[in-house]
Amino acid sequence: MEKGKNTAIVAYVTIIGSVIAIFMNQDENKSEFASFHIRQALGIFLTWGLFGYIVGNLDNWIMSSALYICIFLLWVFGFIGCLNGEKRVVPIVGEFYQKFFKSL
Repeated sequence: MEKGKNTAIVAYVTIIGSVIAIFMNQDENKSEFASFHIRQALGIFLTWGLFGYIVGNLDNWIMSSALYICIFLLWVFGFIGCLNGEKRVVPIVGEFYQKFFKSL
């Protein structure tokens, strides 16, 4: 688990960090712990991008605020799990991320 912890932390930095972490977690350096958190972080960032685009077009500050709070809470939940060395899926969407990005 300690082997992939740095890579997993990089995945939560930004979406660019997630892409960098994918390359850091290649072939001989592949860590299941890092792969798990890369899938979680990438899913959170892509969800934020997709729903952020949709909610942004609605021009409603209440919906925008709710989206940002939800995404932030998912990110915090995943990042704290990563720092603690745990493989806990983020609430509601975590299982979907694990299935959708299973090739990472």
